[in-house]
Order: sequence, then C-alpha cells, then structure tokens
Amino acid sequence: MSLTFHWFLPTNGDSRHVVGGGHGTPASPAGRDRPPTIAYLSQIARAAEELGFVGALTPTGAWCEDAWLTTAMVSRETERLKFLVAFRPGFVSPTLAAQMASTFQRQTGGRLLLNVVTGGESHEQRAYGDFLDKDARYRRTGEFLEIVRQLWEGKTVTADGEHLSVRDAALARLPDPVPQVYFGGSSPVAAEVAARHVDVYLTWGEPPAQVAEKIARLRTLAAREGRTLRFGVRLHVITRDTAGQAWAEARRLLDGFDPETVRTVQAGLARSESEGQRRMLALHGGGRDGLEIHPNLWAGIGLVRGGAGTALVGGHDEVAERIAEYQALGIEEFVLSGYPHLEEAYWFGEGVLPRLAARGLWRHPFAAEPVPAAQVPFAS
Repeated sequence: MSLTFHWFLPTNGDSRHVVGGGHGTPASPAGRDRPPTIAYLSQIARAAEELGFVGALTPTGAWCEDAWLTTAMVSRETERLKFLVAFRPGFVSPTLAAQMASTFQRQTGGRLLLNVVTGGESHEQRAYGDFLDKDARYRRTGEFLEIVRQLWEGKTVTADGEHLSVRDAALARLPDPVPQVYFGGSSPVAAEVAARHVDVYLTWGEPPAQVAEKIARLRTLAAREGRTLRFGVRLHVITRDTAGQAWAEARRLLDGFDPETVRTVQAGLARSESEGQRRMLALHGGGRDGLEIHPNLWAGIGLVRGGAGTALVGGHDEVAERIAEYQALGIEEFVLSGYPHLEEAYWFGEGVLPRLAARGLWRHPFAAEPVPAAQVPFAS
C-alpha cells in the first residue's frame, strides 16, 4: 500500500513567515507577501503534481478566496492533480452541491475530492446567514450528505429532515467517479456523522497517542454502521537536510511572531466552539516554551494560526520516521503544508518522499501513467 500525500493551496496568501487566519481570525499581513493569484497558486499546484502529491487542499472561510472558483481556475493549469475542495454544507443546497460536484468531475476528468467543513464558529456562520448552533449544524451536515449520496447514486430524492427538505431532486448527469468525501471533527456529534457518511476522516496533527484514540473511537462507530473509514492527518512540515537546519527554520518563524499578535489570536481562538481547536490550543497553552510536544512534532504554528497548528520538524529521515509512526496507527493520507508553500513542497518532495519510497511506504502516483493523449505533441 502506498501512502497518499496532499499539499495545500494558500488562498489566503503565502509568505516566508506564517500566515495566520482561520476559525474566526483574519489572515495576517504576511499573506500579502505573495498574494493568492491564479498564477502563483498554479505554480504551487504544478510543483505538487510533479513531486507526487495526489491532491491539494483548498480552504474555506471569510479569510480566504472561494475554494470552488479558485480550484476550477487552477485545474486548467494542471493535468492530474486532484483538488480537495473545502466547503460548508450550510451555505448551498444539497442538490446544487451534488450538481456542482458532478460538473467539476466531468470538466476536470474526475479530479474532485470534497472536504466537508461543518463550521465551528457561530459568529462566522451568522455572517453568511446561518444561525444554527454547533450541534444542529452537524445534524444538518448528516442530512446534507445523505441527500447528496443518494443523488450521486442516480436516485430521485424526496426528503423532509429537521433542517433540509427536497422534492423530487435528481441529477441529469452523474459524477464519474463519485467524489471521495473527507471530513473532520472531534466532538461526539461530529464522530457520528463521520461514521455514517464519509470516506476519509481527517484529524489535525495531534501527538500519536491522541490520534490512536481517535482512530479507535471512529473505527468502532463506523463498524456499528457496517462501514469502514480511511484516516488522514493534517499537518504542516519543516524538513531540511539536517535536523539543525530544520529547527533553525522553526526558530526563525517563531521569532517572527509579534507578541501582541499572539495574544490577540489566542484570545480569539479561545472563544472557538470547535472541539478540535480546543485540543490544538491545549497543546501549547499560548506559550513559547515546550512547543515540541512529541519528537519532531512542533506546536508553534498554532500560536498565530487557527485550525491545524502543528508541524513535523526535522531532518528528512526524522520526518519520514514520524510519518511511518502515524502510518502504523492507521493513517493512510497526509494533508501537508509549509511556508512558503512553493519552496516547502520541494523540500518535502525531494527530501522525504524518496526516503518513504525506499521504505516501501510510497510510490509516485503518476510515475507509470502515460502522458494524456491531449498532451502528446503532434508528429512533425
């Protein structure tokens, strides 16, 4: 079995410094260093494709560009890379979402993956006209996925749920293939939704013992539903030829964190309703000491960024070892990022992936594929 690696499209801007944002916090000024133009995002996407990443996650929220529109444009600049499009089911009807996914699959040759984000911050949801509380949002997500999956199966759907209702809904054209659904959430109601409806459960990069506990809990819940899940982890990465170089880079990033910005971001994140965000905050407690919370697992990113706040830091061999540790727990997919995203993709792709290949844990997903017919030059 080959592990699957995804990269990240920084649609809130990129920098040689950490770009904050997410979970109700605005993007930091560093995001203006490299604006998220289609030209720049396409550079990252092409690099990821060449290096052997299967897909690229595109975030959602008021702090970044729209994921659907951005990936639709970037897809024209790539050939094989898939797009893990994050979206919030409360903002679009299930029938329209199913139709959008079907269109995306046809127009890109089946390169859509869906990251369903229920939304952990009520104040941000209200800005979009969504006034449900957190548990109700998760129940709505379950209804949403139930309708969407039936539509993708070619069924005509009539449903009267607590939050969503449709009458005689059907798709004129079905997606081929059906997009895989990715989903994360640490609360009990989120776990129930994952067990019933999703293909890949994503966790943020907690220490292995905590990840193992999550996997065990989700496997039990999915088994009760007669289902099995795949598991993935969302992490940042700082990998270099030597451990000293990698940790020096982590210290450089940390030195760039303005203390007042850290206090402001931490105060904002402390109000988060997200159980996952609460678990991220608990890893560092808002301080700069003791940030290596497990060998080569650094919690410094979470001081200025909401959401995923940990990074794998070390020499290439050490980072490969940590990935193997997560793989032994049952993690099959890794959604990675690093600052800046273009250069860090090469550090990981040229430094870590060959070491994982030597261990038999990874093979380039496109290495044996023929060049698509549309790309074969005309004979002269």
